[in-house]
Amino acid sequence: MKTILISGGSEGLGRAMAEKFAKKYKVIILCRDEKKTSEVAKEIGCDHVIGDVSDYKTLEKAVAGVIGKYKTIDYLINNAGILVEGSIENNTPEDIQRVMNVNTVGTMFLTKAVLPFMKKEKKGRIINVISQAGLTATSERVVYNTSKWAITGFTKSLTMDCKPFGISVVGFFPGLIKTAFWKKQNSKRDLTSGMEPEEVARAMEFILETPEHLAIPELGIKPAWS
Repeated sequence: MKTILISGGSEGLGRAMAEKFAKKYKVIILCRDEKKTSEVAKEIGCDHVIGDVSDYKTLEKAVAGVIGKYKTIDYLINNAGILVEGSIENNTPEDIQRVMNVNTVGTMFLTKAVLPFMKKEKKGRIINVISQAGLTATSERVVYNTSKWAITGFTKSLTMDCKPFGISVVGFFPGLIKTAFWKKQNSKRDLTSGMEPEEVARAMEFILETPEHLAIPELGIKPAWS
């Protein structure tokens, strides 16, 4: 049974993926809130580790714990993300730094922590949950969009470095999803046309089940009429 590490796995899309994949895989969700993460893991029937994607030392410890227990990480899903809306001049320096630390640096940090183990095994698949915001630009979300465009570039660059080691890298670009993500960030986004998390998780399952010798550089999914 293959092992999947999912960051931001305690709610929203991360939780939907963990719930779906726990039936076929050894799933470990990674979040920074010990109480919430342990409760969700128990409800789902999966494992968990504690780590803050913006704090590399906690990620090193978390990944080492997963490797120590399961001996491998077959799939890494970089899913953790946060949002800030508004024009750049109205975003606080703290909010700008926080979004870039979680969305961009956090994805790079967790990848850095996991990659040596995948390279040693000469196999693995890294899937970066980026968002349609990493392909297009929208008003009043300049910081969020920038954090996601950066990961689009990171994904493409990482692909080249990982190819000699038998590791594939996928950019996953979902559109609007009906989760608490928006409310949590105090957004007034209309979710009427959004996708259910379970629908998006099915698209991710396609990536997981694609044979290792086939590459999926990018996969997008969004509401058909949006």
